Amino acid sequence: MRTLNVELDERSYPIHIGAGVLSDPGLIVPHLKTRRVAVVTNDVVGPLYLAPFVAGLEAKGLQVTQIVLPDGESHKDWPTLNLIFDGLLGERCDRSTTLIALGGGVVGDMVGFAAATYQRGVPFIQVPTTLLSQVDSSVGGKTAINHPLGKNMIGAFYQPKLVLADTSVLNTLPDRELKAGLAEVIKYGLIRDLPFLDWIEANIARLLARDPDALAEAVERSCRNKAEVVAADETEQGERATLNLGHTFGHAIETGMGYGQWLHGEAVAAGVVMAADLSRRLGWLSDADVERVRSIHVRAGLPVKGAPLGADRYLELMAHDKKVTDGTLRLVLLRQIGRAVITSEAASADIRASIEACC
Repeated sequence: MRTLNVELDERSYPIHIGAGVLSDPGLIVPHLKTRRVAVVTNDVVGPLYLAPFVAGLEAKGLQVTQIVLPDGESHKDWPTLNLIFDGLLGERCDRSTTLIALGGGVVGDMVGFAAATYQRGVPFIQVPTTLLSQVDSSVGGKTAINHPLGKNMIGAFYQPKLVLADTSVLNTLPDRELKAGLAEVIKYGLIRDLPFLDWIEANIARLLARDPDALAEAVERSCRNKAEVVAADETEQGERATLNLGHTFGHAIETGMGYGQWLHGEAVAAGVVMAADLSRRLGWLSDADVERVRSIHVRAGLPVKGAPLGADRYLELMAHDKKVTDGTLRLVLLRQIGRAVITSEAASADIRASIEACC
């Protein structure tokens, strides 16, 4: 088992990474306020892991409420969030109950938001079961649901007490989901960790083949990068925004195509290629740099062409982005491979040209 810490003073918490950690409830018990927990999962992960996970908790003397949600990004909304509240209230869960998110990014985001708001705040634990959630969304305390006009528009910053990333569960992850998770892994190399990018390029075949050592290394190095950024800028006032490389374009794809049509990682991959193209138009990247960005995504089996929404629709959707400040669109672009910046320097004509070139 590998352990990292997210350093946030009195709200610091560990990330335990390794094969089989899901089967060790002893890792969870020290982080509980009382012996009352509510495990929230979905109808895809639940049949695979819920029963043995709950049995392990009950063997430790815990009282467990179980809540099963419908699967998918299309259910990351108010009605599904209310199913969590219905379950908590129906079982008379009080303020000392710890919520446990057992699932991918959608489950983790919604359970975190429920924890932030139920009875004005209860503790929660992340147990991510997809590569994308293990390397990104479970760490850092961003919680949210979607709105028809924009992704993750309603939410809160609310940190978990623990992240438990069991790499063995990735064996049951569909290939498409595994590839989508690699988009977020690649992102860390592009924005701040060039040696990691070199490692990914050298080991992409091992990652796609689900080599356990390679996956554990990718999860640890991704989480280490995420933890460092979150510790420096918890509420995204500066550096943390660089973690959104490709996300402004990608969120436009997800919203414009309808939530769930494109996986988040797929949309991010196409968005990163757009961001690289735009960085080249600003004179920051060379043609070879852009080809390097495109090539690693192709090798990972990810899309490098965006959805054909049309530039006008992209720009309309991007105007709702959370990085918009005083009406000005700010984008995360690459000054060089391994160094991301937040900028409003890109002209509308260049943004439009990059969208058109990459769709």
